[in-house]
Amino acid sequence: MTNTNSRDPWRVPVPVAQIPESGLHREFEADQATREAMAEIAGLRNIPLASASFDMATKRGGRIHVTGRVRARIGQTCVVTLDPIENEIDEAIDLLFAPSGQIAGEKIPQLTDVVDPPVKPDAETPDPPEPIVNGVIDLGRLATDVLFLAIDPYPRKPDAVFEPYIEPAEPDDHPFAALKAMQDDAASAAPEKHPPRQPKSPSRGKTK
Repeated sequence: MTNTNSRDPWRVPVPVAQIPESGLHREFEADQATREAMAEIAGLRNIPLASASFDMATKRGGRIHVTGRVRARIGQTCVVTLDPIENEIDEAIDLLFAPSGQIAGEKIPQLTDVVDPPVKPDAETPDPPEPIVNGVIDLGRLATDVLFLAIDPYPRKPDAVFEPYIEPAEPDDHPFAALKAMQDDAASAAPEKHPPRQPKSPSRGKTK
């Protein structure tokens, strides 16, 4: 099913009420129109392939554990050579979804907990669960977010080497250029010097 929503072009909504206790497996692939819309949003040349595979398991309190993978092939431009290139994306997903009411009641870590952790200073604080919106988990939107986050903002070809441009040095850029210019100005402003005139010797008359 093609979705023309410019904000969320890849939509695969799954009602939580339809997930059996044994779990639910979903696999899907974005069609051409969806891939073109995602490429425009992400600023890519194109997205030749985008697919996702998810497993959804029910937990206590109406929570849903979602695991899976998002795979894609994206067209980009090398930042060094400006040649078109393609990159592969293969990202794993492991998230917990919960009703919005439960997330609002989640304990937010306080400053004292960060500065003076209670028992296990090396223990990591788990990420809060993602919200279940209107009883639905949109796997397509989840796959889109994962795909976009995995895009390399500075793609380059494997053999591309960045060579910085070195501007050729101008003759006037050497350290003594200013001194030489001052000397040239002084020389041009000085009056022209002439050699002193030699006195003429007295002329001698002819001897008769």
